[in-house]
Amino acid sequence: MKKARIFIILIVTFAAIVAILLHNRSQIKAAENVVKINSYPVNVDTVADKYLTRNLNLVGTIQANNDVPIIAEAQGKVTNVYARVGDYKQAGSTLIQLDNVLEQAAFKTAEVNYDKTQKDYARYQSLYKEKSATDAQLESAKLAMQSADAQYIVAKRNFENTKITTPISGIVTSRNVDFGDYVSNHALVAEVVDIATLKVMANVAELDVFNMKPGDKVNITTDVYPGVTFEGRIKTISDKGDAAHTYPVEVDLSNSKEHPLKAGMFAHIIFTSVSKNKSLVIPRDALLGSVKDAQVFVVNDGVAKLRSLVVGSSSNNYLEVLSGLKQGDIVVVNGQNNLKENYKVQILK
Repeated sequence: MKKARIFIILIVTFAAIVAILLHNRSQIKAAENVVKINSYPVNVDTVADKYLTRNLNLVGTIQANNDVPIIAEAQGKVTNVYARVGDYKQAGSTLIQLDNVLEQAAFKTAEVNYDKTQKDYARYQSLYKEKSATDAQLESAKLAMQSADAQYIVAKRNFENTKITTPISGIVTSRNVDFGDYVSNHALVAEVVDIATLKVMANVAELDVFNMKPGDKVNITTDVYPGVTFEGRIKTISDKGDAAHTYPVEVDLSNSKEHPLKAGMFAHIIFTSVSKNKSLVIPRDALLGSVKDAQVFVVNDGVAKLRSLVVGSSSNNYLEVLSGLKQGDIVVVNGQNNLKENYKVQILK
């Protein structure tokens, strides 16, 4: 009797377990029927050729248009100083005056001697025409005049060199001598820079330099004036690269009175004209994964196909396609995260 009771309990328990399993199975099937999706909604774009323009941003150094060291071409004691650091001087202005008593005396002597030899040569020319002077006398007078002329030029230059002048208009950035100092010949006495026009130097990679030409516009920004953009133009592009395969590019930049720049400052150069020919492009939003391992979903007859591709440069929201796609392919730009290979898709208008 006891065994029969146990057997009945086991049968009832087994039947309950089977009933529970059948019930769960029916619920799972019902849930599958509820979430089953025939197609996935996506937004798409068509692969096409576009002019891909990109901005190249490099860091360069602002330099003065002219930075001239002022070298003494005479020697002597400083008798006058006409320039202070920060002064603006016109080209030809005297910065330093050296003692010139001896040079002035030598110049006057040479000037008098030159005047005399000119008159002597003119007199001998007249006498020669009257046959009162020989060829030798005329030639000697001519040589004397030429020698006196050379001495006059040397004496004049030595006298003028006692006035140390600036060859350019600009600002005095250094002065190395004071009143009473003795200046040696070829000594550096001052430095003058012209920053009315500036130049910015940058080294450009060989892949980019061939897309530039003199006259191209560039935008320049600095950390000193956030939000302020200066306009410059490419002046020269070197034909010789360095060991890193970069080429020096010089950009002209007019200095601003409202936002004055100084030589030696760093600048960000934005080469807006660096562009390529028509390229096959896709929207950046279509990309799956990284640029190095790029993939996209292509829609073919309403079915999503995963496609690997190689991308090149970028411009704004577009990527250049080097391989993996052709013109006219339809790529998914929104909704691709829900897709897998061979999923059916519904293109949203």
